[in-house]
Amino acid sequence: MKIPHIRIISLATAILSATLATSFGAETSYHLTKTIPVGGDGGWDYLSVDSAARRLYVSHATKAVAIDLDKEEAVGEIADTPGIHGIAIAHDLGKAFCSNGRENKVSIVDLKSLKTTSKVETQNPDAIIYYPAAKEVYAFNGRGQSASVIDAKQDKVTTTIPLAGKPEFAAADTKAGRIYVNLEDKSEVTVIDAKSHKVVATWPLAPAEEPSGMAYDPAHHRLFIGCGNKMMVMMDSASGKVLAHVPIGDHVDANAFDEKRQLAFASTGEGIVTIAHEDAPDKLTVVQSLKTEPGAKTMTLDPHTGKIYLGAAKYESSGEGSSGKGKKRPTIVPGSFKILVYSP
Repeated sequence: MKIPHIRIISLATAILSATLATSFGAETSYHLTKTIPVGGDGGWDYLSVDSAARRLYVSHATKAVAIDLDKEEAVGEIADTPGIHGIAIAHDLGKAFCSNGRENKVSIVDLKSLKTTSKVETQNPDAIIYYPAAKEVYAFNGRGQSASVIDAKQDKVTTTIPLAGKPEFAAADTKAGRIYVNLEDKSEVTVIDAKSHKVVATWPLAPAEEPSGMAYDPAHHRLFIGCGNKMMVMMDSASGKVLAHVPIGDHVDANAFDEKRQLAFASTGEGIVTIAHEDAPDKLTVVQSLKTEPGAKTMTLDPHTGKIYLGAAKYESSGEGSSGKGKKRPTIVPGSFKILVYSP
């Protein structure tokens, strides 16, 4: 029987795609290469990389720990940050901005000395990012349901942007002049115009719900958003259209995107990092489900090496190390906090 030419092409394309996917997955398999002991007591939240300075900053209870990325060891601390969530790095200004949720303030820190130079009042800041095009910092206030805009040169709040729900994490597009932020309780993404400091759009995330982490691919204008119903979506940052989604673990907290390798990451409290490849502008393919440790839900990526870093600890009680909704948080073993390093 004669096989139609179009079917031969389709079959060849399918075989090629499968071969490439298998080869890609093998080449980009991540594995544990280092465990960096940090110690101390209390929980932790966001991790931030200053790739230019080869530093990793880790929020930890009432301080931030500075880690040398090349030596892979702790080299200093930023003190007096009660209830710290995140650290925004303004490398061009020689400053860091720490969101201290417990005291409703943002600390301004000198990166050379790691000393706090001043603090500004906000409204229960959580996620925090630096927008270099305008030399501004955006601190997203959980209970305040707002964003505090800080002049990073003058170290003062210039405006507060009201939001329609509880912000979780955010990303910036300097070319488009936009800030994107997840609204966890609304299952939406809000778009802020960086010049006017006004909300200009709100986009639904369906079929995803309860967004947490966010990462951005500037070359293809794609947002990667980890959501509470065990799904990571890829969204067009120009139109707000959800283009693709893949399954992930439970209790997602952070996302990252590697521009060199076109990989999107979602880290979860279940102890799984889902790694997906952006095959096309509308296609995501899971290439690895990386088993880490229970509770290792916060993560960041070094764009220079492609390594990912996750916070983890031992627990006195049983459980996955992540409270989830309505669950009691397990007790952390004092002194057991560490950073897990996974390399491609």
